[in-house]
Amino acid sequence: MTATQIQNLLVLCLIVGYASMEYISRRYKTTVNATGNDTKLELFMFLSLLAITQPLAILVTGKLGAWLAPEYKDALAHLPAWAMVGILLVGDDMTQYWWHRLSHSPLLWPLHRAHHSASYMSIRITFRNNFFYYLMMPGLWIAGALLYLGVGGMVYALYITVKLAVILGAHCSWRWDEPLYKTKALRPVMWVLERTISTPATHWAHHAITNEDGVGHYKGNFGNLLFVWDMIFGSAHITRRYPARVGLVDDQLFGAEHWSHQMFYPVVQSQREHTALKFGGSAYVEPTQPAQAAQAIAPMHDLLAAADGRGPTPTAIQPNRSIQ
Repeated sequence: MTATQIQNLLVLCLIVGYASMEYISRRYKTTVNATGNDTKLELFMFLSLLAITQPLAILVTGKLGAWLAPEYKDALAHLPAWAMVGILLVGDDMTQYWWHRLSHSPLLWPLHRAHHSASYMSIRITFRNNFFYYLMMPGLWIAGALLYLGVGGMVYALYITVKLAVILGAHCSWRWDEPLYKTKALRPVMWVLERTISTPATHWAHHAITNEDGVGHYKGNFGNLLFVWDMIFGSAHITRRYPARVGLVDDQLFGAEHWSHQMFYPVVQSQREHTALKFGGSAYVEPTQPAQAAQAIAPMHDLLAAADGRGPTPTAIQPNRSIQ
């Protein structure tokens, strides 16, 4: 088998494994309330990344390399595995951290908003994003260039497998880190682990609908494979707890955006009130006056209370700005 075939087989095993745990733990049945709109967005984004964006990045960087720098073909192939991994961590994972962090700015938020619009956590939302978010992601193109330079083979295949194992695990509705936190003997190990890689506790906090409970941290915890970047660049927030709810307040108030608007903005734009997915639009910002805030939150509170028979009081949740 080739390195690529081994990689694909391992990734498939990861997906099946995490999906099985979501089902066996009953977390999928009890927490994932996906609609047809959600399914179309997640399916089409997964297929477009697999069939269009990633192959395009590899093809274009390879062609450009052969045209502009043919002498550098496989120039890094002689490097030891540890050096290749180090280059990938910086060229791919660290740049993805910064791309993710910048995507929470007003300018790029519309390209990343789709990832946060899910009101549930599951491996199915891992690649839920805007088409142009991935097409413009620097790390994807850098990875293509590194493949041309010879940083490939089994090193690249295993790097991608480990990275996806962490990312899928961080989004999985089955919180694999939860029982480990409860095991006293493992607390020192978990202290190191949660500061090294992304875990459900740290990444779910990034998807939280509010920061007011002290758990949510949607303006931080941007790491994909390594949480070390959050530690280094001052965006880490570790509580070992999980937010009560994830998603976006404006979707609760005004209804979910159509999957095509989320996937293909700015080519396709939304007509919804209070939308970031149209020219001149902006991310939903909480009202500045307390009375306005209470009025804005009340419909969401009623909706959530009706859905699960409880729900925080209107003053307990503040609308999620979702931008830095």
